[in-house]
Amino acid sequence: MTRFDRRALFATGAAAALLAATGVSATPQRGGRLRAALSPELFERAVAATVYDNLTEIAADGTLRGELATDWHANADATRWTFKLREGVTFNDGTEFDATSLGDLPLDIRISDTHQIDVILDAPDANLPFRLAQPGFEVRGAAGTGLYRVHKLDEGRHFIGERVAHHWKTSAGWFDLVDFVQFGADTVRGQALTERLVDVADVIALDDMADPQDYQLLPTLGAPTHIANRAVTVPLTVGKAWPLDNFRMAERWWMG
Repeated sequence: MTRFDRRALFATGAAAALLAATGVSATPQRGGRLRAALSPELFERAVAATVYDNLTEIAADGTLRGELATDWHANADATRWTFKLREGVTFNDGTEFDATSLGDLPLDIRISDTHQIDVILDAPDANLPFRLAQPGFEVRGAAGTGLYRVHKLDEGRHFIGERVAHHWKTSAGWFDLVDFVQFGADTVRGQALTERLVDVADVIALDDMADPQDYQLLPTLGAPTHIANRAVTVPLTVGKAWPLDNFRMAERWWMG
């Protein structure tokens, strides 16, 4: 039997019709719960990417775009960067986001306006906007500005996030809940996936008893960093800078 490859199918002109015929949605569907079994390192980073935003974001196709920053430019030698901040954003406890919210970032920040900052560097860095999209540069003040607020957090063990009802990102975050559990052993994460206790796990292989038609090796078949079952719909383009769709699986995936 030919393996049904959803990612390849999206690349064809008949994708929508074929997906509809097989009962799989070609457009994002709201609802459901994403469950993930993660290693200690990925657990912490996935929680951070789910609860917090960065100033910039690397999209799934590798391009840079604004997140909490909407525009930026540098001086001639790239030692001073000016960032315009997004207006109308609130933290998930109701606190307003503005230039004073960035105090925890490891940067020399000068506030020039309520929604504008200058970042002063000791040496030129033409890649600063890309660097600010990386894990470790999340804006963590108050309760986070991410698409999911903390419903439960057992540090280093278990996280449940619930979708923020009214968020400035209107075309992302399809799950009602996300549920991350940390397991240190690859075998335990793999077993949780094959026994359908979770929908995705950061493992690169499953045991010989697992039917490969039931799973998606991501981000690519040749070099996977995690595996998801086919109940999860993954867009055609998956971010490859870091695992788990650049740690943004909660924003970008949905239940098919």
